[in-house]
Amino acid sequence: MNPLLPESAQHNLVLASRSPRRIDILRGLNFDFEVLPAEDHVEGGATNNDPFERPVECARLKAQDVARRRPEGLVIGADTVVILDGHMMEKPGDEDEARRFLSSLAGRVHDVVTGLALRKLSTDLDLSAKETTRVHFCELDDDDIQRYIESGEGRDKAASYAVQGLGSALVRSIEGCFYNVVGLPVSLLFDLLKKADS
Repeated sequence: MNPLLPESAQHNLVLASRSPRRIDILRGLNFDFEVLPAEDHVEGGATNNDPFERPVECARLKAQDVARRRPEGLVIGADTVVILDGHMMEKPGDEDEARRFLSSLAGRVHDVVTGLALRKLSTDLDLSAKETTRVHFCELDDDDIQRYIESGEGRDKAASYAVQGLGSALVRSIEGCFYNVVGLPVSLLFDLLKKADS
């Protein structure tokens, strides 16, 4: 157990996500938690089309969905999007879309936004916030992009890259929280957990 965790987070902590990256981050922080993903259809209930606010709504929907099944649990919901020119970039549908994504990111700056939510039905706890990180991409030529696509690393990632893997070679610099780009902003999570304990 992480000694920095507030009391409320030391029991019945539930992660409403199957993301290997989020699971790895929490394990690396010595969290004691259960993994119980939200139902796949839950995100479809989001109505906010503002790309900077939608991840917060999606995170809250995920946390609420799992909290119904674990009313005594302190549920963490998270949703991460990549935003370029005001438009969200999802996971690529195929290699052609991955190529378009990476080509559009090359040599430019984009935003990564993660919405975080904490929900506990038994105490009516409902907290949420978001973290934004600016990512500066390197200039990339067609060969760079093709080689990265062939690695397969970006296949299931928003905007087709992973900053913590081979994709780190695509990134020139980051302004803000590195873990946010991975998918779980650690400092924001601790802030919310402290609020949950107050």
